[in-house]
Amino acid sequence: MATDVWRIGGELEVGRLGFGAMHLPTEPGPGRKNALAVARRAVELGVTLIDTAHMYGGGANEELLAEALHPYPDDLLIATKVGMARSAAGEWDHDARPEALRDQVEQALRRLRRDHIGFLQLHRIDPSVPLADQHGALRELREEGKIGHIGLSEVTVGELDEARRTTEIAGVQNRYNLLDREHEPVLAACASAGIAFLPWRPVAWGDSGAHAEVASVAAELGATATQVSLAWLLGHSPVILPIPGTADLAHLEENTAAARLRLPAAHRARLDRLAAPA
Repeated sequence: MATDVWRIGGELEVGRLGFGAMHLPTEPGPGRKNALAVARRAVELGVTLIDTAHMYGGGANEELLAEALHPYPDDLLIATKVGMARSAAGEWDHDARPEALRDQVEQALRRLRRDHIGFLQLHRIDPSVPLADQHGALRELREEGKIGHIGLSEVTVGELDEARRTTEIAGVQNRYNLLDREHEPVLAACASAGIAFLPWRPVAWGDSGAHAEVASVAAELGATATQVSLAWLLGHSPVILPIPGTADLAHLEENTAAARLRLPAAHRARLDRLAAPA
């Protein structure tokens, strides 16, 4: 039976429906003012897991969250990601060299105004750096007390298994939603090992609302297609922690309300048939 909470790494208790901060505007002006309000409202609505990354504005997203929420509530976990950097041409690319990971962690600590990051994720595996070096650097940062639990993003089952031979992995963040289940094998591996699975793009960027069967289920339950999609994720596996993102207060309210939606078995069966697992 799924519960409404999960303990990342068996330790950090969070509500299973989190918030992805990627879409929050960080430039000065009305957009930033609204972004601060959205972040604060998410916490008011009971969100205890917020996901950000160095890549989101080169750290500007982390600074925005600190401005909005510091000093942080005791039960709030802000997870961030490292391992991507701008190239000389200004494009984002892999950079998971141990020295780069260490520098990005130090920057994240400063921007988030913390001396410890409870949950740090490797944004992408860098194909030019030995995997053991990447995970070994994160393990060293954990041993130094700079970070707590370690996560990965966009990995295969094999990459997850290889990483776990180097260090403990508490979470995986892969693209996954009701209509896109390519990474079902990774989800199954996480469920078997008790690893949190954080699906990004959890509502298919609105495509779910255009699907006739999803729209039909939503209408029958008096909900929105987005809420049905998120409720399906929460019920599909107890290790799933969706992190829907938005810069709109009304959309935020819609997303968080999905945590209270329970799909009847017949409706869930209809949704299960929409995309066969990979």
